[in-house]
Amino acid sequence: MALMTAFTELSGVRHPIALAPMGGSAGGALAAAVSRGGGLGMVGAGGGEREWLERELAIVASEGGLTWGVGFLTWAIEDGAVERALEYGPWGVMFSFGDPGPYVGAVRAAGAVLIVQVTDLEEARRAVDLGADVVVAQGTEAGGHGARQGRSTLPFVPVVVDLVAPVPVLAAGGIADGRGVAAALALGAAGALIGTRFQATAEALVDPAVAKAIVEGRGEDTERGRVLDIARGSRWPSKYTARTLGHPYLDRWRGREAELAADPEARQAYQDDVARGAIPPLPVWAGEAVDLITDLPSAAGLVATLATQAEDALARAGRRRD
Repeated sequence: MALMTAFTELSGVRHPIALAPMGGSAGGALAAAVSRGGGLGMVGAGGGEREWLERELAIVASEGGLTWGVGFLTWAIEDGAVERALEYGPWGVMFSFGDPGPYVGAVRAAGAVLIVQVTDLEEARRAVDLGADVVVAQGTEAGGHGARQGRSTLPFVPVVVDLVAPVPVLAAGGIADGRGVAAALALGAAGALIGTRFQATAEALVDPAVAKAIVEGRGEDTERGRVLDIARGSRWPSKYTARTLGHPYLDRWRGREAELAADPEARQAYQDDVARGAIPPLPVWAGEAVDLITDLPSAAGLVATLATQAEDALARAGRRRD
């Protein structure tokens, strides 16, 4: 049986599972595969770089009949990017890390669903004020960027659920198998938004070395901080830190972020190390549930597997034991 929730009823997808719109790795092929599998696939547009955005949106939009979305890094959105994305007819548009207020009008005018990711209660209240149709509550276990002083998924999600009700909530952070999806539903969420698990799939736009690192990675090897953003000259707001797997520059500069920021030679050394192949071009974004990722399946098949696991987990939890 399918797990019906407020999210599946709103979107019409079969399973309460959504692809996190991971910039650079959640392209059109991955989004389409997740949607074909019965979840909500979302293209990770980042700031909306035109060539990449149009190429990847064309891929998912070309498969008629799919329910899909696109997600932006709100602080980095380029002029006109949201409007260009809406021309491809996404079901929903997701905004993360910043105030989506300036873009709500365009989303509403296009008839798309407004999805807002939040990392604290102030952001959750703002999402309600903006009229968000879906709220994503992200805990600190998540891979990639999140709140520097946020809360873990288990206590954060139910508080957001209560705060924004009756708006459906998707739980995010530390979810990599069906048991995590089941836990999200038990917390009152209407589904789960999943990132790292979908990076390790056949359709993800990641280097094979990154996929290998995720499959071999362990949760205790992940670390949240700003070192790598500073070292690579990223413009990410300091409010948001990133969870990654281990990296030589973390070991070299941990606890010395101010010194790194003030040292242009150190930042140039990072670029030089990338150029000569001593370190990967990008950090390996990975959440704390990376231990649960042991293979590289197709994304469509993975959605079905996650849904079945979630159903089984809920059935076991509800089974009476004498």
